[in-house]
Amino acid sequence: MSGNSNAPADGGTSAAGELVIDNLRKSDGAALWRMARDSGKLDLNSSYAYLLWAVDFADTSVIARLDGEPVGFVIGYRKQRAPDTAVVWQVAVDARARGRGVAGKLLDRMYTPLVRDGVRYLETTITPDNEASIALFAAFAKRWGAEMERSPLFSADDFPDEHEPEDLYRIGPLRIRR
Repeated sequence: MSGNSNAPADGGTSAAGELVIDNLRKSDGAALWRMARDSGKLDLNSSYAYLLWAVDFADTSVIARLDGEPVGFVIGYRKQRAPDTAVVWQVAVDARARGRGVAGKLLDRMYTPLVRDGVRYLETTITPDNEASIALFAAFAKRWGAEMERSPLFSADDFPDEHEPEDLYRIGPLRIRR
């Protein structure tokens, strides 16, 4: 925590170098695609989709750079029909930056300005066996002093291909205390 706010800190430094977290730029699209591909866990979208994401959703997505090199991202969007909710679409952290709390710092950096702008809830979907993602979002809820609810969203039968079910996680209400 920093300053007079109970909002989580925005990035920081590590022993191996400087970690900087910022909103996306168009030039980040290719790096997003590579990190998603290399994660081995994420559903890989087309490179075109990541380029569009870096342009059209730059204000609701963040990237981490370690010594200037991209090492992680969170991409998300604000729901049109529920503007008090922002959805996390994908989270990725490169192998060289894992174990440093980068994913949590990315989420905190993404949500701090969104909460200041009226967002009160985080939503994301997670497959039931993805313990690392469940732990990441549970830790986020704890840091922010918010409740986390889980409910079924998509069954395996909903998908046209082989895909595990996806549960909806809703965290909130989120608030920045003074």
